[in-house]
Amino acid sequence: MSGFSQHFHTAPDGIRTAFRHYEPDQPSGALPVVCLHGLTRNSKDFEEVAPRIAASGRRVIAIDVRGRGLSDRGTPPESYNPQVYVEDLFGLLDQEGIERFIAIGTSMGGIMTMIAAAMRPDMLAGAVLNDIGPELDPAGLNRIAGYVGRNTSTFDTWKEAAAAVRAVNGEAFPDETGEDFWIAFARRTCRELPDGRVELDYDPAIAAPFREPEGAAPPDMWPLFDALRPVPVLGIRGAISDLLSRETLDRMAARHPHFTAVEVPRVGHAPLLTETPARNAIAAFLKDLD
Repeated sequence: MSGFSQHFHTAPDGIRTAFRHYEPDQPSGALPVVCLHGLTRNSKDFEEVAPRIAASGRRVIAIDVRGRGLSDRGTPPESYNPQVYVEDLFGLLDQEGIERFIAIGTSMGGIMTMIAAAMRPDMLAGAVLNDIGPELDPAGLNRIAGYVGRNTSTFDTWKEAAAAVRAVNGEAFPDETGEDFWIAFARRTCRELPDGRVELDYDPAIAAPFREPEGAAPPDMWPLFDALRPVPVLGIRGAISDLLSRETLDRMAARHPHFTAVEVPRVGHAPLLTETPARNAIAAFLKDLD
């Protein structure tokens, strides 16, 4: 499968956004895919998904939203919000000469996808919304607010980091009891410091706007979801998700004329997209957009 090269885009405020560029071995001329991660995550979430898509002939870009991964930290807290993230996205796409794309957005990345569709409707050709919709379950929001930005500790070993991320995410993956899974999970969500210690791979300040009344998402996202009506949408839900309810997914399907819904059994918020139902659904969805 294809490897990646590392690139950066600098926003007008001087903040650099990092992104991984997966170039297909045999370019097909198909529309590129842009992968957008969740609130506390980064481009490493797509380290298995992106190469598989690139191997099918598509260019793939996986972004570290500002404050995460290799992107700059230290931005004013008020600029840690989805509107600014989408402005960064558009600047990056303009830099890369991408005029039209397919988005895969997990959680916050799905909110960014909806905002992008509302701001520049001609750019989006299709969207995968991973465990996110226009209504967010308060249970999931409260759970996220309970941990984001609160653990600023460092860990002496990757094993300790794995235990910490399992404590937060274990309920979402009840069947994953092996240490290897959680070590891999930690390596996607944490980074190693020069002295060998390990810390979570995001700026704790991203939590500040999240705790404001409108910090997690715009107050009414149904109009944003409606901006996706002209394009096909694949909605993926973890069957035990506490953020996207089955009722909301059903309403999305009823409201959108080109909507496909898939549930991933025994997974909560959010599916890794490596699960067989999600992987197969994404492959079929992209094939239909060729």
